[in-house]
Amino acid sequence: MPKLKPDTQRARREHILDAALTCFARGGFHATTMQTICREAGVSPGALYVYFDSKEALIAGLCERDRAEFAERFASLATAPDFLEALNAIGQHYFIDEGAEKQRFVIEMGIEATRNPRIAEIFMSVDQFCSDNFEALFRRLQEEGRIAPRTDIQTLVKVFNVIGDGMFWRRAIHPTADMRAVLPVMIDLIGTLLNPVEPKPSHSKVSAREARR
Repeated sequence: MPKLKPDTQRARREHILDAALTCFARGGFHATTMQTICREAGVSPGALYVYFDSKEALIAGLCERDRAEFAERFASLATAPDFLEALNAIGQHYFIDEGAEKQRFVIEMGIEATRNPRIAEIFMSVDQFCSDNFEALFRRLQEEGRIAPRTDIQTLVKVFNVIGDGMFWRRAIHPTADMRAVLPVMIDLIGTLLNPVEPKPSHSKVSAREARR
């Protein structure tokens, strides 16, 4: 049997992960079997086990993919001139544009993490990764004088997580949940907690204005 090209291997791996996501979101961790995922993906068990040897391995693959996507989106957030506007764009993706299937998967894995130590390790590593990134960002913005938080940074990150978790949960369980009206209010609330600082005009700009006078 000829060896598949790297691009073909990556595409097949992504296809299997997509099928696993659908199955886990639809039936939960325990009701989903490797055979269920094979049927959803349209692949043989042998082809599936080339890439993933267990359901835990599939969960790890899905979480790693989510972490990589978050890191890419976060990079643009960290360099954005308007932090709240960039945060709103990320919220638009995760709470409005992205299918509710992903929210159901996250909720399912969070519940399974309370029973399965391996899933807990995988799930909490992603949660910690996101928290660490936001804590580092908030500290950076504070050091740069761009925000003056109304509480300490660690507590702020915890509140931020609770807000995000609540929006995830609502969208996952409520069939008509629509975050379009909620998201702007949440961004305003976060803005109040972060307390953005208006940049002071530079000396050069003042001098130029005075020169025109």
